[in-house]
Amino acid sequence: MATAAEAAAMRRAVALAARGLGFTSPNPVVGCVVLDATGETVGEGYHQRAGGPHAEVHALRAAGERARGGTAVVTLEPCNHTGRTGPCAQALLDAGIARVVYAVADPTPDATGGAATLRAAGVDVEHGLLADEAETANTAWLTSVRTGRPHVTWKYAATLDGRVAAADGSSRWITSAASRADVHRLRAECDAVVVGSGTQRADDPHLAVRGIEGAAQPLRVVVDTHGTAVRPGARVLDDAAPTLVAVAEGVEPLPGVATLHLPYADQNADAEHLPYVERAPRAGGNDDGTSARPGTEDDEDRLEHRFTASGGAYRAQRPASRPGSRTPQQPARGLDIHALLAELHARGVRSVLLEGGPTLAGAFVAAGAVDRVVGYLAPALLGAGPAALTGGGITTITEALRLDVRECVALGPDLRITATVAAPGTKEH
Repeated sequence: MATAAEAAAMRRAVALAARGLGFTSPNPVVGCVVLDATGETVGEGYHQRAGGPHAEVHALRAAGERARGGTAVVTLEPCNHTGRTGPCAQALLDAGIARVVYAVADPTPDATGGAATLRAAGVDVEHGLLADEAETANTAWLTSVRTGRPHVTWKYAATLDGRVAAADGSSRWITSAASRADVHRLRAECDAVVVGSGTQRADDPHLAVRGIEGAAQPLRVVVDTHGTAVRPGARVLDDAAPTLVAVAEGVEPLPGVATLHLPYADQNADAEHLPYVERAPRAGGNDDGTSARPGTEDDEDRLEHRFTASGGAYRAQRPASRPGSRTPQQPARGLDIHALLAELHARGVRSVLLEGGPTLAGAFVAAGAVDRVVGYLAPALLGAGPAALTGGGITTITEALRLDVRECVALGPDLRITATVAAPGTKEH
């Protein structure tokens, strides 16, 4: 049974692991603390970057000879394979570690088995200490291993009555500076930030991390089905971070821009006959309902599509044809969300921050591709304007996507609520 010193060391290891968020993909975040034979901390470390030394190696180096006969407390089962670095199980044996306490078993076929190797060599091994805390810290990587797609966090900002913009489309600013700064922390912890064509047209967003020293920049992804939203000179095309534009198959890419061609989402025949929900153009807007104002910051999203949603697909009314359009006439539906996530996963993306507006969010929800929701709620009421989520394939209360609230934090005048998708079968209380 784990000691109080080992429990304290595991809490420290979990905190250390979190320092690697945004830097280690496609590897996990891992923290390790080494205790000497008396239970005193003599070394600690975390996995700092993909391809670099693992957490155990950093901690063993810090401990030196004092590690011999001691205990290694680590958030993830020590690996048992040689990749860009050697197996951590062997490193622990070479250092003379007598006991290993780890929180979560490694689910990857090539790396698992470290615990068995250690036990076979006579090391005392214990599994499961603070497993829930350690799993939460590493949830993006674990989700990607178990599901074969990146972990998705949907972030939105809204008023207390659930509006992400006013009736005229204005939304700068719904939330406070403290909330907007916190969004950059979320970006820094994720491998990719995803928005849709509506947000791209309305805001000309930058999507890079600002105000966090040393932060790794995420891949900026714009879901631009018909290839009409990202234009030359767009802010996402600067050199602050890499950018990928996802378009439908057959759409001509913008020259010099990394482009991903994806299939349209599958829709059943009934969905093709659903009526569109029309929205009058906003004041000062273009004839396709998009904003005519200059691009603004991207922390609040506007609804820019006329939509319906069914069966995991989203359908966007095509904007009126314009000179220079790079796409032929296409079906009024969106890209395959699962195909998008599969392509991102193949590129090493293990965590996605979805910052798109209500339509794209609805497509992800309908596809069952949202794992966590982070809502920034401002103490304000608008009474009209787009809601935070549209569609999602939900038509009745029994189909509601139930969430488990994990955290409520005050940020200036706002409230940040973090929730995860509840286990299947969860009922309303």
